[in-house]
Amino acid sequence: MTHAGACLCGAISFSVEGPLPAPNACHCVQCRKQSGHYWASVDVDRTALTVTGTPAWFASSDKARRGFCGTCRSFLFWDHLQGDTTAVAMGAFDGPTDTRLALHIFVAQKGDYYDIAGGLPQNAR
Repeated sequence: MTHAGACLCGAISFSVEGPLPAPNACHCVQCRKQSGHYWASVDVDRTALTVTGTPAWFASSDKARRGFCGTCRSFLFWDHLQGDTTAVAMGAFDGPTDTRLALHIFVAQKGDYYDIAGGLPQNAR
């Protein structure tokens, strides 16, 4: 099973081999500022992720970098520098993902203009 996706302009495409784990929704200030709202992503093993094209990277902290398209600026990846997974934007996948949101994280930093509904677990961090 392969799940494919791309940025808005198509300059960066990616595929993930195997089933996608359950994604999370991050409400931290950085994700909200970069995406314009909270950001839903799925953590995939780097060995299962193939990226075509060259993403631009922003070092958002000493622990992580954020990958985006240098042309259309679509926010695609969150990469933990010490881990072996990369978070991939759920909204960038083409077609069905066969997974469902499972968790909200960094809800202590969520915006005041929305509520989190649906009964999923919510972690302060």
